[in-house]
Amino acid sequence: MSDLEPVFLIQRVYLKEASLEQPNSPQIMLSSEQPAVDVGIAVDTLQVADGIFEGSVTATVHATIKEKTVFLVEVKQAGIFEIRNLNVDSVQQILGISCPQIIYPYLRGNVADLIQRAGFPPVNLSELNFQMMYDKRKENAAADGDKLPQ
Repeated sequence: MSDLEPVFLIQRVYLKEASLEQPNSPQIMLSSEQPAVDVGIAVDTLQVADGIFEGSVTATVHATIKEKTVFLVEVKQAGIFEIRNLNVDSVQQILGISCPQIIYPYLRGNVADLIQRAGFPPVNLSELNFQMMYDKRKENAAADGDKLPQ
């Protein structure tokens, strides 16, 4: 293999952070009302060494009944990726689209499992279009005169 061939390798995928809060248990568990569920997703990248990057996807799931918290879950799934011999735009696209697509199924499983282990029906996160999310972040960064993180 040539030293200049493009390289994209998954070194590992791991659960970086997980937290669960149930501040109103056990009383709220007796409610027959369906909770309102709000989900937030964030994508982040960090260069940890030359050609080595950490990509992460964080999900925050907040369930409420009448403005009282049923549960609050935050899970950060991450991966270490080796990316070499590509131009900056290609690296940014891989970090903003491909890496989150690889990490996200693990995140979905961990979120559903954590919520179910807490005694609630699992919350199944929807599939996401990381290409669209990347394009929107890129558009917003251009409007603000910023560059996308590398």
